[in-house]
Amino acid sequence: MARIAVIGAGMGALAAAARLAVAGHRVAVYERTDTYGGALRRFERDGFSFDTGPGVLPLPAVYRDLFVKTGKEPLEACVELVQVDPSSRHVFADGTAVSLPNASRAGVVAALDEALGAGAGKRWGDFLVRAREAWDRTRRPLLEEPLWPDWQVLAEREPYPAVPHKRLLRTRRAGTLAEVGAWELRDPRLTALLEGYALAQGLDPRTTPASAAVLPYMEHAFGTWYVRGGLRELARAVYERCVARRVEFHFGADVTAVREKDGRVRGIELADGTAAEADFVVAGVAPGVLERLTAGHGVRAEGEVPPQPAASGRLTVLLALRGARPEGTAHRTVVHAPDREAELEALFGTAAPDAEPTVTVLRPGDPRSAPEGHEAVALTTVVPARLDGPYDALAERVIAAAERAVPGLRERLLWQEVITPAGIAEATGAGGGAVPVPALAAAGGRLLHPSNTTRVPGLYAVGGWAHPGGGLPHAGMSGALVAGLIVEGPDFRGSQ
Repeated sequence: MARIAVIGAGMGALAAAARLAVAGHRVAVYERTDTYGGALRRFERDGFSFDTGPGVLPLPAVYRDLFVKTGKEPLEACVELVQVDPSSRHVFADGTAVSLPNASRAGVVAALDEALGAGAGKRWGDFLVRAREAWDRTRRPLLEEPLWPDWQVLAEREPYPAVPHKRLLRTRRAGTLAEVGAWELRDPRLTALLEGYALAQGLDPRTTPASAAVLPYMEHAFGTWYVRGGLRELARAVYERCVARRVEFHFGADVTAVREKDGRVRGIELADGTAAEADFVVAGVAPGVLERLTAGHGVRAEGEVPPQPAASGRLTVLLALRGARPEGTAHRTVVHAPDREAELEALFGTAAPDAEPTVTVLRPGDPRSAPEGHEAVALTTVVPARLDGPYDALAERVIAAAERAVPGLRERLLWQEVITPAGIAEATGAGGGAVPVPALAAAGGRLLHPSNTTRVPGLYAVGGWAHPGGGLPHAGMSGALVAGLIVEGPDFRGSQ
C-alpha cells in the first residue's frame, strides 16, 4: 500500500483519488480552497442556484465507468442524469433559428433542412460522417492511452479526411475548421454552427485544426446531458465516492512545495510549515503552479509537447428572472455573433474587445434552480486571453445578445451577478482564469497537453492542464490514466 498525496480537488484529481483508493492505496487530497470540484462551483442567492462552470455534460460514460470501477452504486444511483432535448438551439446572425435534437443524426439533418433550406442537413450529415472518421483515428491515443513518447505522429498527421472536389477532379484536405466550413458546409449559418464548438473552447476556428471536428461529433454521437440540481451535483457525488473509499481530505491546505530526495518524489510541504510524506504525488494544478511547487527546476521531460498558446477565459452573467420558464424552452441556446470577423479579431487578434460576442444561454428549467414561478438563467462568453478587465461593458453586450433568445429579458430581471475570470482563477488556481482546451491532433502539437508523467519519478500531473486536456470528460479520463500509471506502472497502455 503506497501513500499518495493529491494536490487539488478538481474533477481529474478526484477521479484519480477514488480509483487509487479502490486499488488499496492510502490517499490524501490537499485543497487550498474550502471545497472540492475545481471549476464546478455553485452560486446561490435568494433561492436561486447557478452552475458557475460547465452547464452540460457530454460523454457521461466516463463518469459511469468511474462509478462502476469504484463501488457498487452506479452513477445514476448517486445523481439524476437527464438527457437534454433539444441538445441545443441556435440563433444565427440573420435571425434564423434551429433546434437540434439530441443524439439523432437523422433528426438533426431534418431540422437543418427545414430551417436553413434543402441540402443544408445533408452537408452537415456528410460532415459528421467525416468527423466520425477523425474520432475513430484519434480516440484511443488522445483520450484512452498515456501520451505517446512519439507524440509527434499525432502532431503531424491531420486525421480529418480529404474530400473529393468535383471541379478540380482531385481531393482536397482542410487544414483548419474554418476551411471545413468554407469548403464543405458552404453556408454561413452552418459555418457558425461548426465554429461555435471551437469558440466554446476558446479556440480560433481560423487556426484550429480540422481535427476539432471531433467536438461536434462527440455531442451528436453521445448526446448532451444535465445533472438534476446542477452539475455541481456531479462533483458532490464524486467527492462522496472518494470519502466512501476512505480518501482523506484536507481543505484550506495550501501546498507550497513538492519534496524530492535521491531523485524521487518524497512528499509535499504546506503553507503552515507542516509536511506530508508520500510515495507518489498527483498534482491537479496549472503548469505554472506545478513549476513553482518544484522550485522552478522543470518537471517536463526533454522532448515534451511544445507550450500551449495562452488559453482564453470565460465571463459568466447570472440572471435571476421573475416569471416561470416558458413551456418548450430549450435548455441551451447559442446566440451567434452578427459579425464573425469582428468577433474573431476581438477575441484572437489585435482589435479592441468590443465586438458583439457569441453567447451561450443556459435555461435548465430545474425546479431546484429558482423559487417557484421564477427562472435562473446563465449566460457565458469567451474572454480574450489578453483581457484582464474591466468587464462591465462586455457583460452588457452579453445581456443584449441574450435578448435575442430570451424575449423581455430586461423587464423580467430581478438581479444579476457577474463571474469574471478572476473568480475562475480563485476557484482553479489557473492564471487569468484560463480554461484549458481538450487535446486535439495535428497543428504541430500545439493543442496537445503534457504527459501525465514528469521527469521526477513518482510525480504525476492530472486534470485539464495535463493529457488529455480540458473538459469534464477529459478530466475523468485523465484521472483514469494517472491511476493506471501508478497501479500498473510504466507498462500501462490505457483503459480498456
